[in-house]
This record gives sequence, structure tokens and C-alpha cells, in this order.
Amino acid sequence: MIQGVMGFRDRYWERGAAGRETPPELARQLYRWWLAGLLLKLIGSSWDVSWHFKWLRDDLAPPHLINTVGTVIVVALTLFHTFTGYGADRLALRLMQTGCGIFLVALPIDVINHRVNGLDITSWSGSHALLYLGTAVMLAGAIRGWAGYFPEGNGRTFGLVALWFFFLENVWFPNQHQEYGVRALQAYDDGQAEAEPILLQFAADQLGLPVGREAVVHFALPIADWVYPVWGLVAAALVLVIARRMIGRRWTATAVVGAYVAYRCLIWPLLAGIDFPKSAVPLFLVLVGLAIDAVHAVDLPTPATAALGAVAVTTAGYAGIRFQQEYLWGPPISFSSAAVTAVLLALLWTAGDAAVHRRETRTLAPLS
Repeated sequence: MIQGVMGFRDRYWERGAAGRETPPELARQLYRWWLAGLLLKLIGSSWDVSWHFKWLRDDLAPPHLINTVGTVIVVALTLFHTFTGYGADRLALRLMQTGCGIFLVALPIDVINHRVNGLDITSWSGSHALLYLGTAVMLAGAIRGWAGYFPEGNGRTFGLVALWFFFLENVWFPNQHQEYGVRALQAYDDGQAEAEPILLQFAADQLGLPVGREAVVHFALPIADWVYPVWGLVAAALVLVIARRMIGRRWTATAVVGAYVAYRCLIWPLLAGIDFPKSAVPLFLVLVGLAIDAVHAVDLPTPATAALGAVAVTTAGYAGIRFQQEYLWGPPISFSSAAVTAVLLALLWTAGDAAVHRRETRTLAPLS
């Protein structure tokens, strides 16, 4: 392995400008390492959110260490792209660098935040938002780089689907607080609390309450009921629309969201098997992916596509959540927020289409 790394360095470790011609073999190796690093970050973050519903925070907890290994790989790849210029054009490289920079700045901020504010279990804190933002920008760079440099073929399509899967997971991640929270409250009500007594006591002390159901509700479900569907459906739908249009395959949105739901269905029983808390799984997101693919299969004017898509996503999403609440597990939500979700999604979808159209018009405009 060491000889392989040394040989790789001798062949490719040379100064170059972003966007230089990249050998196909090198592009494959680089972006397979991107997938490996992102997979480690995914596994670490998935374990981390479950960990925080069982134990007090620990900077050197196993989930943090796994996530750190993935981050080191991603940062090392960004440094390689930066120095050699291989595998990324200027924009892709700037996105990778900016994303890594935001993420690395957010890490000490998050540690300080926990030192000052204590538990801060919610996924919706400001320091956590910086981590999500850094990851999103970094992923945007990797997606652009993969699209521009990975050789044509089924592997190229698979990789783009995988990268959009990671992007969807990142934007959905804060919603996992409610998905774990609803199961945590149910377990407490059933007399089988999954959180350790030290965590329940710590959370109750922070709230100035005795250990009991009121403290558990504040600990498990502190987020307003409208946040889960409005953020989740709007953000997920926009990600899936962009992925569908970029990859261009008929069932792209369904494949991306199906992969995410399948991963969630796999990871929670694995975590439960080692005695970590369980979560609700957003199975309804498959309906959202199907709705987006179905809307793109119909030849409609752009504004009509956005309007129909927003209605279809909102209907499928809220109906799916209601079904899960009734027959499986689903977080509490405000159903009156459906109108806000539909209007907001339609406006952002339309604005995105208009921006793309203006850019295409400028690109095709003849030089005077």
C-alpha cells in the first residue's frame, strides 16, 4: 500500500493550474476516494445523532472519530486538487476549498458552543448549521468535479447518484432530531427510556426541571411542529429536482431518495442492535421522488411544472407523514403548514428555473 501511495505521488504530485487535463485513471481514483471519505462521514454522523440520544456528548466519541477520518480524506483530496490542478476546474475547486474551510471553522465553534451552552442536543443550532453548510458547498464542488472529469459510462452515472444521495442526506440531517425525538418520547412513555439516566438528569438540570415527561419532551422534541415538513419537503424537493435535471435519467429522483430511505432502513436496526436509540424513517420521501419524476415526465411550460410539482410534493409528503403517524412512527407536524410548503416550493422552483433560463440565454447570445 505504501509503495502504491509513493508511486501515485511520483506520477501525479506536481504543481498545476485548476482545470488541467486529467488522466481517466487518476480521475477514477480521486473520486472513488471522495466516495470513501463521504461514506465515512455519513456513517459517523448517523451514529452521532443516535449517540446524542443515549449519552452525554464526548469530543472523542467513536462517531466523531469515524467522521474525522472521513473529513481528513476529503480535506486531503481538496489539497491534492488545489496543488496539482487535476480533477477539478476552477469553480469546482473553489467550492471544495470554501466548503472545507467553512466546515473546519465550524468544528471549533461547535466545541466552544457545547462548552458554553452545555448539551445543545438539537440538530438545529447555529454551529451545526455551519457544519451542514460547509458539507453542502464541499459536495457541490465534488459533484461538479465528478460531472466534468469522471469518464463516461455507468460508473459516472452511479457516482453522480451517490453524490446527490450524500447531498440529500446532508440537507435532511437536522430533521433526524424529530425522527429520533418521537421514538425517544415513546420509549420513555413505555417505561423503557433509551437515554442513560445521566443524560436525562443533565437535560432536566439545564431546563431547571425535575427528571420527568416534561423534561423529556423539551429534550426530545423542542422544535416547532411546522419546521419538519416545511424545511424537509422544500429542501429535499429542490435537491431532487436539480439531481433529476443534472443526471437526466428517467427515475433519477426516485433512485436518489430511494437510496437514502434504504440506507436509513439499514442503519437504524444496526444501531439498535448495539443498543443505541431508534428513529422514525422518512419512508414518505419515496413518494416525493416519484412525484418529481412524474412531473418531469409531462411536457409542460416551466411555470406549470413548478406549480404542479409543488402541489404534488406537498400532497405526497403530508399524506405520507400522516400515514406514518397513524401506522408506523412519524414526528408531530403542523398540517396547517402545507400551504406555506406548497407556495414556498413553487416560488423557489420557479426562481431557480428563471435563473437557469437567464444563464442559458446569456450563454447562447451572439457576440456583437
